Amino acid sequence: MTRILAINGSYRDGGVTDQAVAIAARVLLDAGADVDTVLLREQEIEFCCNCRRCMQDPGTQPGRCIYDDAMHDLVRRIEDADGYILAAPTNIGSLTAIFKRFMERLSVYAYWPWGQKAPELRKAGKAGKKALLISSCAAPGLLGRIFFDSRKQLRMTAGTIGAEPVGTLFIGLAASDPGAGFPPRLTARAERLARRLA
Repeated sequence: MTRILAINGSYRDGGVTDQAVAIAARVLLDAGADVDTVLLREQEIEFCCNCRRCMQDPGTQPGRCIYDDAMHDLVRRIEDADGYILAAPTNIGSLTAIFKRFMERLSVYAYWPWGQKAPELRKAGKAGKKALLISSCAAPGLLGRIFFDSRKQLRMTAGTIGAEPVGTLFIGLAASDPGAGFPPRLTARAERLARRLA
């Protein structure tokens, strides 16, 4: 059975990003996958203190962080998954702070001993996994894709954990209504991209 880990960096229950993740999860469940959804808003994750302790030991396995918090279990779940849904809305031009906090803690996936000029990603080109990337923004979708960093940051996250993106679902005009539903015109695309993970 294919194991998919969905990591959702939205602040709000039931918003457009939550709805997009739910659509993708439904398609994957219907295809026989096991879907494990993590809401970062419910996780106790410390901020990275940039001590680089997790980066000192060589090898392809993630380093060990000095913090013993929810991120420890989340890294285990990342390792156990066959593919990912990485999702977060755009907030002030980039991903939400809770998703970026998660991103920074992915430093365990880098090998960067003191004295080495740059880090090496432990999983680069080695994991062979796939990721569906999901983001939304208040601006029209085309403008959001051109001017905001969200898609780039999601691609960077996928690459850090060794996953190749199968596509990006980017939802524009997500703040036009506080109770906005998922745009029906994007449902077929969300379902099609999700099937690439199954």
